[in-house]
Amino acid sequence: MAEAWAMENGNIKGLSKDMRHGRTAHNMSSSSLRKKSDLSLVNRVRVGFLRSFLANLQEVVLGTKLSVLFLAIPFAIVAHYCHFGNPWVFALSLLGITPLAERVSFLTEQIAFYTGPTVGGLLNATCGNATEMIIAILALINHKVSVVKYSLLGSILSNLLLVLGSSLFCGGIANISVQQKFDRRQADVNSLLLFLGLLCHVLPMMFKFAGKSVEQTAVGALQLSRASCIIMLIAYIAYLIFQLWTHRQLFEAQEDDNVYDDDVSEETAVIGFWSGFIWLVFMTGIIAVLSEYVVATIEDASNSWGLSVNFISVILLPIVGNAAEHAGAIIFAFKNKLDISLGVALGSATQIAMFVVPLSVIVSWIMGNNMSLDFHILETSSLAISILVTAFTLQDGTSHYMKGLVLLLCYVVIAACFFVVKTPFINDGSASNIGLMNTSQGQEIMRI
Repeated sequence: MAEAWAMENGNIKGLSKDMRHGRTAHNMSSSSLRKKSDLSLVNRVRVGFLRSFLANLQEVVLGTKLSVLFLAIPFAIVAHYCHFGNPWVFALSLLGITPLAERVSFLTEQIAFYTGPTVGGLLNATCGNATEMIIAILALINHKVSVVKYSLLGSILSNLLLVLGSSLFCGGIANISVQQKFDRRQADVNSLLLFLGLLCHVLPMMFKFAGKSVEQTAVGALQLSRASCIIMLIAYIAYLIFQLWTHRQLFEAQEDDNVYDDDVSEETAVIGFWSGFIWLVFMTGIIAVLSEYVVATIEDASNSWGLSVNFISVILLPIVGNAAEHAGAIIFAFKNKLDISLGVALGSATQIAMFVVPLSVIVSWIMGNNMSLDFHILETSSLAISILVTAFTLQDGTSHYMKGLVLLLCYVVIAACFFVVKTPFINDGSASNIGLMNTSQGQEIMRI
């Protein structure tokens, strides 16, 4: 009763360790980039409301090591309205999104202190990749289905090869005299889901070869994609039940004296429930604004920088947008906490593959666009090989720097591939023009 009263009144300091336990790898990874705020000056303010507001402002805005990047947000807005040049708007918007993504993770963790680990896990499962979801929805509104496909594909590849590879490589170098081990059970579950997602991508791509012409198979491939997305969402819901209820212990970051240090925030909330909720809505709104700038200016940035939209979507967007989360995973790999690093990389890849991608297809369906799971041969092959290499890398439950190096080199090869391949960008996906699929297929044949 006392614990329930404490939660209802916004005071969690009286909660037991068991009640407060349940931080996920994503929470732990993000916390590595946070810093303690000195509230001594703010506490001198006598007006209670103003003191509370300034304290929240300091915790949310200045409580991260990436706070300097917040300056890019007003510059991006000014550059947009003053017409300084779309490439500048694109670059500043990407930089502004980086700290916002980390702050969303921070705010969901703060809310989880009051709602409990289960609701907090659901919040993290929903908002963990908020940036990708917002960019995908805005791109679909602008009928830029190619941007959606390439950016989501890039996020999966980035997590599987770049983040995981960097973590294993850096962790192996920093702990070269120690045999690094991790719990295979979480990796096995994520690998199974990734293989299911891969199957749902391969079948629509192969379906077009079953008929005599693209026109005969386009509708069938689209219908198969939509049905597969429903199945993927069902599998993701089952995964959440598995993760948050039946087998929660496999996914919780284990607490010990070596994990928490001066760089990791304490296990207490620093802002109130409603303050965290309001800040979360506000931060999400800013991400939506900057994401709209990114979607609107990506073609101009491509032309100005001499890079294809494919390369920017697959490589640059995921790297910059998730830089905070990626850095956290590498930091914990240095500390020989590979379970946290694997939880970040594989968890994000699974969330995007099994939730964000099928949700984008469903949203596209509602909007009247024709987005399918056919990501074409080159893209799907990159995805398949990445999942296979990652699964083989993690099969024995041990790690060393050579495994990380191989994953990184695989990512470099894929990045070079998309750098070389420069296909014309098309605003596709209109429900009234299935013939655009033919153009896409023609480009695919020419590209191969």
